[in-house]
Amino acid sequence: CNFRAPQEVVLSLGVGARCGYASDSGSLRSLGTRSGPNPSTKGPPRPAGVPLLRRCELPVPQHRTPVQAWVESLRGYEETCLGLADLHPDVFAVPPRLDILHEVAIWQKNFKRISYAKTKTRAEVRGGGRKPWKQKGSGRARHGSIRSPIWRGGGIAHGPRGPTSYYYMLPMKVRVLGLKVALTIKLMQDDLHVVDSLELPTSNPRYLLDLIRHRCWGDSVLLVDVDEDMPQNIVSAVSNLKTINLVPAVGLNVHSMLKHQTLVLTLNTVAFLEKKLLWHDKRYTALYPFRLPYSDFP
Repeated sequence: CNFRAPQEVVLSLGVGARCGYASDSGSLRSLGTRSGPNPSTKGPPRPAGVPLLRRCELPVPQHRTPVQAWVESLRGYEETCLGLADLHPDVFAVPPRLDILHEVAIWQKNFKRISYAKTKTRAEVRGGGRKPWKQKGSGRARHGSIRSPIWRGGGIAHGPRGPTSYYYMLPMKVRVLGLKVALTIKLMQDDLHVVDSLELPTSNPRYLLDLIRHRCWGDSVLLVDVDEDMPQNIVSAVSNLKTINLVPAVGLNVHSMLKHQTLVLTLNTVAFLEKKLLWHDKRYTALYPFRLPYSDFP
């Protein structure tokens, strides 16, 4: 497997040089390599002078190291990095299981799908009540109705019958792993950005479009925040833009992450996702009854 740590991917893409914190390759290389355990600091080493704005709140396994991402701001066009943020490796650095990602994406596409296709049987087609000809003596094949499925204009045999639901329940562990894989892939591809907040200096949509184009975030962007009451400027700026969407952290899903090219998370959103997703790793209570599947949710 050619899976690499996200720090090395960030290093190969030159994110550190783009943010302007280090110009020499030695200081950048320290982000992607582990020289050994450091008892004074917990987590991977960082360049001198770069503040660490966030540490992992939940315990990290001894054999894992938190991955790091730059913390940016939306208050200017330039991609000014405020510091670094530690991301939990069990959420943002899991093996890239594309089969799980595909399974969750197909489930999310189909679990609300209802097919309304319906065909008529021979009993529902109008006509055909009498026998077309007598049973014997005519030399023709015997028939009892002209609306038999073998007749043109007759009923349909084994056709779709009314509203059909394609709903099925995917295991909770698979859905949680799908979210982790999607977040990991976004981070590995340098399509996940962490910001301090979604505050904008203006509500003009042109400012947001110019910022996205200046930072090369692609054609579609998904902005995620913990609070459903998001800043008024970002709400007004996104209201008339089709390719830039806002979603609360509780509504983040695999389909939305795959649909948008760039994913933007706030620091509070990162903490929220880590808490909710890692809780499932140690969950031992049953999911039944289904009417209260989240009764023990933190």
